[in-house]
Amino acid sequence: MKKLLFAAMILAWTLPTKAETYPYLTFEMTDGAKASVAVESLTLTFSGTTLKVGSQTFPISNLSKMYFSVTDETSSVTNAISELSVDELQKDNTEIYDLNGRKMTDSQLPRGVYIVKTKDKTCKIVVR
Repeated sequence: MKKLLFAAMILAWTLPTKAETYPYLTFEMTDGAKASVAVESLTLTFSGTTLKVGSQTFPISNLSKMYFSVTDETSSVTNAISELSVDELQKDNTEIYDLNGRKMTDSQLPRGVYIVKTKDKTCKIVVR
């Protein structure tokens, strides 16, 4: 029994393994924004309190974490408030969802927070 177990361990140890290829190094900031940089010919340079990665520069104090990823996860945090007219709510291609993901109609929405998806944008509305 010991010989069989030992042989199985040797066989498992010698089997070739393949690591997944990660083409991006993603940086997550403390505000939730993400920036991905291609790892091909990647250079990292620390200078004082900043980290230069390729052509991008990050303040080290704003970095939450960094990790390798399969896809480009670059995002931006939008601080602007956009307006949505009542006419946009009543268009045929407008979809309204509650926070549980249930599709709603625009007639007589009860108080609450909703996600509105139009052809051009997706936004959050509050009905008071």
